Amino acid sequence: MPHISTEVQVRPGTEADLEVLTDIYNHYVRETALTFDTAAFTPAERLPWLRSHPEDGPYRLLVAREDSTADNATGILGYATSSPYRPKAAYSTSVEVSVYCAPGATGRGIGTLLYKALFEALAGEDIHRAYAGIAQPNEPSARLHDAFGFRHVGTYTEVGRKFGRYWDVSWYEKPLLSRTAPNASPDPSRSPR
Repeated sequence: MPHISTEVQVRPGTEADLEVLTDIYNHYVRETALTFDTAAFTPAERLPWLRSHPEDGPYRLLVAREDSTADNATGILGYATSSPYRPKAAYSTSVEVSVYCAPGATGRGIGTLLYKALFEALAGEDIHRAYAGIAQPNEPSARLHDAFGFRHVGTYTEVGRKFGRYWDVSWYEKPLLSRTAPNASPDPSRSPR
């Protein structure tokens, strides 16, 4: 595992980080198929996304930054998020997680540091499962998720088209300890029809 400098800290993302976070994400939009967005964003367009990740609760935004920089937004090496998995109410105990590293910061253990902090932050929340969709091929991301206890649960084949070709997305699932887990499974005979 790569060595992480002790000068890297993880903290909640703030509006002061918006331009740098947008730049990191736009790199993946323009240069890779790791996200299926196809047009770059302005910081103003990304503001609602940032605001949908408060400092507490199940939907978090954490950033890793080099502690040696004076400006709080500069030196950002990457970020991790937990976001709603799907909009319907019964999905509220599931989150979709992701991590993006700044170009040049990959392979340094930044994703590991961010996920460790994210899952520690989510430990007190009413979250039962975490999901991650990984556009294929992406062996580094698969290894990261494996290291955090995710298991591959299926692959959507040719589900997205970008750069003139179709891409598969593998889905990974991680059980989390929910603080308000139900005592018993619902009666299957009472399932909605």
